[in-house]
This record gives sequence, structure tokens and C-alpha cells, in this order.
Amino acid sequence: MSDSICVLSFAQQLPSRRDRVRDEAEMVQPVVTAALEAARVGWDDVGFVCSGSADYLVGRPFSFVAAVDGLRAFPPIRESHVEMDGAFAFYEAWVRLLAGDIDVALVFAFGKSSLGSLPEVLNARHDPYYVQPLGFDSISAAAMQAQATVDAGLCDERTMASVAVRSIADGASNPYALRRRTRTVEEVLAEPYLAEPLRRSTCAPITDGAAAIVLARGEFARSRGLRGAYVEGIDHRIEPSSMGVRDLTRSVSTALAGERAGVSRGPVDVAELHAPFAHQEGILMRALGLGDGVRVNPSGGALAANPVMVAGLTRIGEAANRVIRGEARRAVAHATAGDALQQNLVCVLSEVPRA
Repeated sequence: MSDSICVLSFAQQLPSRRDRVRDEAEMVQPVVTAALEAARVGWDDVGFVCSGSADYLVGRPFSFVAAVDGLRAFPPIRESHVEMDGAFAFYEAWVRLLAGDIDVALVFAFGKSSLGSLPEVLNARHDPYYVQPLGFDSISAAAMQAQATVDAGLCDERTMASVAVRSIADGASNPYALRRRTRTVEEVLAEPYLAEPLRRSTCAPITDGAAAIVLARGEFARSRGLRGAYVEGIDHRIEPSSMGVRDLTRSVSTALAGERAGVSRGPVDVAELHAPFAHQEGILMRALGLGDGVRVNPSGGALAANPVMVAGLTRIGEAANRVIRGEARRAVAHATAGDALQQNLVCVLSEVPRA
């Protein structure tokens, strides 16, 4: 147990469709303060800070530097940043804690998807010669993947609608969900296509938000009498960005990350899967070997609220909270990046330290 790391707390901002008031620092400061207070630790305990965000959402370089104004940055802190979802900043903080010279790390993420046309913004990450001119975006990519699963007999439009209905219904009891009006399967199937076979309810909503997590070494948590969700295993893997060279009906990187993280080493009670499109839930469940007894996305998942660069960290936080509150003995959290599940992270959280 000498290298056990646990999540002490998780805090998130109430999401909005368009946050017209707060800048980066004003989004970050409340969630960071709330996470530290919930963890019952102070700034003097924090040995490392890591953030996740994306400059292309804001439209200016080094926007993450402005977010540091929401922290106590003096005396100088040891701080890092990943131009990715906060889940990958979580991974960096976990690795940093394994060095053993610090006890506590803080991770935060923020994203304002509403500042511009998100499909156009996300298209900018593609090959500028062959792909960008096509107007190819995350919804188009997901639609191709969804159609591939339909053609392979792994999913159909009614199944996608059912996933959306369940997710939105679960989100109705979650104060941090953006979508709260429940729908029926028939109502979802009556919606127009955004990109066939995807409809509005089967795609994640545009969301602005922020979140923060406090991690600590197990010895520190136990010395303070703090309850945490222990990281039993964590891993992330990436696949080619070109969709034409991978089987879109499978997620090989999720399967490998899940294997390395140890998903199959014990029963799983809860899985928080970062599936911004309804058909992706089934792909992820098959990749991780999750059966019918697992409760999937009780928070509502990304279909209920999906702040870009924050939603993956939220999956870890939601899963950790279930363990901390005693609602799950073992939970799996998943985060994704890129088009059509290109890069995937899997984290297994448990109520007991790793042996």
C-alpha cells in the first residue's frame, strides 16, 4: 500500500449552455476552493497542480495561464498543464504523486464550448489539406461510427434512443446535468437528424463548465482520517487519427487500457463512461467487458452535460464520489479524446487501497 493514491474530493460548476459572464479564472476559483474544502486540506498541503483545457476553444494561445489567476499562485506553485481533457491531467498528477515526495495534488479543468461554432472549431484539429476542407467534425465522425455499428448489427436507432432516454432521466436527478427534461423513445426517434443516424438527444449538448479533483497519497489520507476512493489501476491508449485505418465498431484502445487498469480483476458496481454519442456506450461496454449488472452513467453521463475538456474528469469524479459515499465498492471511469473514440483513458477506483 506504499504507493496507493486516492481521490479525496470532487467539485464541479453548475453547467450552462452559454456562460456569458465568467472568464477562465472565475470558472476555476469556485470549484478549486470547493474541492479543497471538501477534501479538508489547505493550499499548504498541495504539492502539485495540473490542469486540462484547450486553447482552441477560447481562440487565443496560452489561455490556461489566465486560469492560474483562480489559484493561490504565491508563493510559486509547481504547476503543469495538458492540452486535453482534465482526465489526462489527472493521470499526470497520479504519476507525480507516485514519486513519493509530495502528499497532495490538485487537478482542475475548464471549457467554454459556446464561444464559437464547436463543430468548426473541432474541425481545425484535422489534416489541413485532405480533411479540413470537407468540413469534417466530431458529429460527422460519430455519425460514420454509428452507421458502422448499425451495419454490423451491433446497434440500431431505437437502442440509441433508449440510451439517450435513460441518460437524460438519470440526469434529471443530478443538479449538475444540463439536460433535465425527460423524453420518451418515440420522442427521440421523432427528432430530425443532425447527421444520420444521430439525432439531437443522442448527441451530447454544448456545455460550458469546470471541475476539480483533489488526490492524495494513501498514507496522508489515513493519517488525517480522510476517506477516499483509491486508484486501483489507470491507463490510457491511443489509436490512429485517420478513421479509415481502424475498425470503428470496436475500441481497441479502450480494451487495452481497461486490461492494463485491471477492470476484470473484480466485480464492477458503477461505470461512468465518457460517451458523447449514444451508440458509443455499447462500444465501450463491450471493450471493457461490462455486463448487465453494472450501473452505467447514473449521473446522466455526457448526454446530460458535456463541457469539452471537463467531461472526462467529471466521469472520474462522479465514479469516485460513488465509492466515497459507499454507494459502490468498485467503480470504473472512462474518458475519451479525439474523433470516434480515438484516445481513451480507463481508471478503476476502489474503497480499499491497492494491495
